[in-house]
Amino acid sequence: MNPHDTAQANRIAYRGDIVFAPTLGELAVYPDGYLVVEGRLIDQVLSASEGDLLYGGGDPSPGGGSGRIVDYRGKLIIPGFVDLHFHAPQFPTRGLGLDEELLSWLEEYTFPEEGKYSDIGYAGAVYRRAIKELWRQGTTRVAVFATVHREATEILFRLFQESGLGAYVGKVNMNRNAPSYLLEDTEQSLMDTREILERFYGRSQAGLVKPIITPRFVPTCSLDLLLGLGRLAKSYGACVQSHLSENTGEVELVRGLHPEAPSYAAVYDQAGLLGQTPTLMAHCVHSTEEEIDLLRERGVYAVHCPSANSNLSSGVMPVRRFIDSGVRVGLGSDVGAGHSVSMARVMISAIQSSKLKWLWSSRQSVPLTTAEAFYLGTKGSGSFFGRVGSFEPGFEFDALVINDMDDTTPGFEEMPLSERLQRFLYTGDERNIEARFVAGSLVVEPF
Repeated sequence: MNPHDTAQANRIAYRGDIVFAPTLGELAVYPDGYLVVEGRLIDQVLSASEGDLLYGGGDPSPGGGSGRIVDYRGKLIIPGFVDLHFHAPQFPTRGLGLDEELLSWLEEYTFPEEGKYSDIGYAGAVYRRAIKELWRQGTTRVAVFATVHREATEILFRLFQESGLGAYVGKVNMNRNAPSYLLEDTEQSLMDTREILERFYGRSQAGLVKPIITPRFVPTCSLDLLLGLGRLAKSYGACVQSHLSENTGEVELVRGLHPEAPSYAAVYDQAGLLGQTPTLMAHCVHSTEEEIDLLRERGVYAVHCPSANSNLSSGVMPVRRFIDSGVRVGLGSDVGAGHSVSMARVMISAIQSSKLKWLWSSRQSVPLTTAEAFYLGTKGSGSFFGRVGSFEPGFEFDALVINDMDDTTPGFEEMPLSERLQRFLYTGDERNIEARFVAGSLVVEPF
């Protein structure tokens, strides 16, 4: 067969009401459009008239259209949601302990729960439930913290590989300021981390599920451990994720532990864990201007977790300041401090918290719009995974098909796609998600 004919045969045109955000604040809308996918990549997006000419009647035409059409007419087709901060072992404790602040919440709820993951049977049961819920809520890619336990972390890797979702999975590192049942020997922690890198990553970038270096945060990691992790990150070219300036008590604790460092962020930087390889830093609620400048210079992603920050009384990240400063910003559910797995709910929480920030600042800090929050939860976060989170040519086809048909709404047929998207984000749920695609493949319910 001619290679050109083979490529054409692998093409699929998804027809429906297409919405995506190619840039911050901008929505691209294609009513009754055609999203043409070849293998795992998007080839082109066509308007209704262009698609009808090329694929008229659903059959190949002399104009060059070939392959098959998947008909989702009347339904929204949007990029899959991306969650840049998710604690899989905290899935059972969602909604618990949320009258506490961060440090007491860790001591009383989180650490005791994470101690249970020395039991691989328990770990497997919880991780299956967590991954299935990610799938249900339309999260197609996710950055995940596991626990300090290597065997349980390897189970989480394999379950994600089986699920068809994309993920960065990190074995947590901790060697101080934690209960004895979670404290690691420094060298053993580094050896376990290296073994996971070798087993699931090697020196290859391929695959949907990859390891990520995951020091929990500076208070629980000595400088020796951080430096060792920095060396591993450099050696393997591995990504990094951790927490930064979530809570004022935490910031003060870091200042006492590292009086020699000019800032919390500088501790990570000195260890080679702040943008020397692609890096996620969650929260950044209390980051100084100097730290914001450093994050920008290092190309670090600041991950906004609005629901969790409200739940633990941590504060409101000044998202607009980060955006205006040129820092990359993504969104995270931060389950279990965040009570919901739904990234649609996180987008709305980000909008609402930015409006409060706007009011508190005498309307000096412009709040996020729906289009901006949608961008942050799709392309903005997806870019950490590569060309992910948009429907531009060359991007991987990660998508949700949303059945938002509502016969009780007068004039539904005339509603602009931007308003249908907004209504789904605010009032829809997983029952509206009809199909989920990752890297060109339909992903059915796992397990």
